[in-house]
Amino acid sequence: MGILETIKDPLDLKNLAAGDLPELAMEIRDLLVSAVARTGGHLGPNLGVVELTIALHRVFDSPRDRLLFDTGHQTYVHKMLTGRAGDFGTLRQEGGLSGYPSQAESEHDVIENSHASTALSYADGLAKAFALRGETDRTAVAVIGDGALTGGMAWEALNNIAARKDLPLIVVVNDNGRSYSPTIGGLASHLSTLRMTQRYEQALELVKNNLGRVPVVGAPLYETLHGVKKGLKDIFTPQVMFEDLGLKYVGPIDGHDEPAVEAALRRARAYRGPVIVHVLTHKGHGYAHAENHDEDCFHSPQPFDVETGEERARPHSWTNVFSEEMVKIGAQREDVVAITAAMLHPVGLAAFADAYPQRIYDVGIAEQHALTSAAGLALGGLHPVVAIYATFLNRAFDQLLMDVALHRLPVTVVLDRAGVTGDDGPSHNGMWDLSMLQVIPGLSIAVPRDAVRLRELLAESVAVEGGPSVVRFPKGALPREIEAVGHLGGMDVLRAGDPDVLLVAVGPMADICMDAATLLDAQGISATVVDPRWAKPLDEALVLAAAAHKLVVVVEDGGRSGGVGDAVARMLRDADVDVPVRTYGIPQRFLDHAKRQKILAEIGLTGQDLAREITEAVAKRSPVLERHPARQPQ
Repeated sequence: MGILETIKDPLDLKNLAAGDLPELAMEIRDLLVSAVARTGGHLGPNLGVVELTIALHRVFDSPRDRLLFDTGHQTYVHKMLTGRAGDFGTLRQEGGLSGYPSQAESEHDVIENSHASTALSYADGLAKAFALRGETDRTAVAVIGDGALTGGMAWEALNNIAARKDLPLIVVVNDNGRSYSPTIGGLASHLSTLRMTQRYEQALELVKNNLGRVPVVGAPLYETLHGVKKGLKDIFTPQVMFEDLGLKYVGPIDGHDEPAVEAALRRARAYRGPVIVHVLTHKGHGYAHAENHDEDCFHSPQPFDVETGEERARPHSWTNVFSEEMVKIGAQREDVVAITAAMLHPVGLAAFADAYPQRIYDVGIAEQHALTSAAGLALGGLHPVVAIYATFLNRAFDQLLMDVALHRLPVTVVLDRAGVTGDDGPSHNGMWDLSMLQVIPGLSIAVPRDAVRLRELLAESVAVEGGPSVVRFPKGALPREIEAVGHLGGMDVLRAGDPDVLLVAVGPMADICMDAATLLDAQGISATVVDPRWAKPLDEALVLAAAAHKLVVVVEDGGRSGGVGDAVARMLRDADVDVPVRTYGIPQRFLDHAKRQKILAEIGLTGQDLAREITEAVAKRSPVLERHPARQPQ
């Protein structure tokens, strides 16, 4: 039996001899590589925190002490050390372990976050609660990466943490110089300098040890030297911002030296007040194919071959098409620039960066700044394209509303991973954008149904002047291309039918709607299928089309509340068109992780489900809806 198999609880880890820990770390890395090779997932970040996580659980008493992991994709090792190692074969599989912390899985999982820069605020609140309740034996520990420290919310939290000298709070900065890609910006430069300053702490310790042996003058002289600590810091490094904030600083520590990390954490725990522990780690540490992966140190690979590190071939994706088209647009439009929030490769902007290196801006994990910086670029006469995951637009809503739309600026926001994303779980499903963007005046939303329409609508979006535009598309492989058989205004007619049911297929839902229309035809119900192309503003031709049918059905890959279906219903009400409207979309709840197609089936977004629902709706309205004789499927 391996050592890892004996760890059912952090207490088991505390009881291990120090000599057993290197073997345990090796077993953890072996399991990480073998599990993620089968299921895909976040490998590089977890390989880098093995010793750090072991030390955390040996020093602190989870769950009484609260361990909070910013961007929870670095919690695989934490899961193993809290009794879940035996379940790692189910990682990111339906009914199995989540790729992020999950309260349903364990009392050791505190926050189910996967959006960056939030853990410090959680820790601030928890530590204040401990202090107010008199729970002096409890500590809040936040583990945050240098990449997440580029987010403004982290600095808002640090500002508040520093104001309370009595908080039982420890901030562990897991500094590997990366988020997905190398960390960008002034903070990154400063931390890069700090990585070189171990000699400062070594020098101070040497002075302390030697002067302490000198009678009478030793201790006073040491205190004098400690009083000029700022001066010593300036000798070895630029001004240390953490201590300038009033926070006790420990480090930098070699994050792969478990005894050193453990000792630093024990020193921090003994200090009553907020402490920064600066730990240096290497993303992908211990697995050569990850360590040598320059793009992102094997951040989140698809299933791969353990021996070669080669990932399984990926089908041509929506992101690939966007990437190709951006390079073409960049050649045609010198005013087009691109912005990424620390995700150059995942959102498909790497090729644009290679082609036009002076026209790409990586702002770090700072979506709010990205949008307002884009507003400034637009004010300066450029057309910015901001490419982010749909779920991360949530945190930049105010900037899109007040900084971009209010000023009617030509900024294009491209939302990758819109709708159901699947394996990454509830925090990553991009199901909110079609609802929240409906309220922004002057904003246009394009929703392509396939690769051809993505190219068309991206070009149309960057041509929009006088206000912002959005292009959204889902994760993964491209659907089949569906050509229009006609047009209604700016809408594409994908299937012409008798005036029974008007199916409004929003973007990638077109494929499902075409399947439903075929099944309905076999039941004697004729359906017209239209793709509006632009979900906001809706084409006025939709009013006339709806008036010519007996039932309107809107199908969208977004939340039902306040989405495109509600916008269609409102449009028809305003035009005094009394045709009933039914909306099919994502229910307003957090969806468990599973494959995209499985989730779509579970929530009723399949052709068969839609056909059954519409058939029942027609039957209930009979004889208002006259049913046609059954036909053979076309």
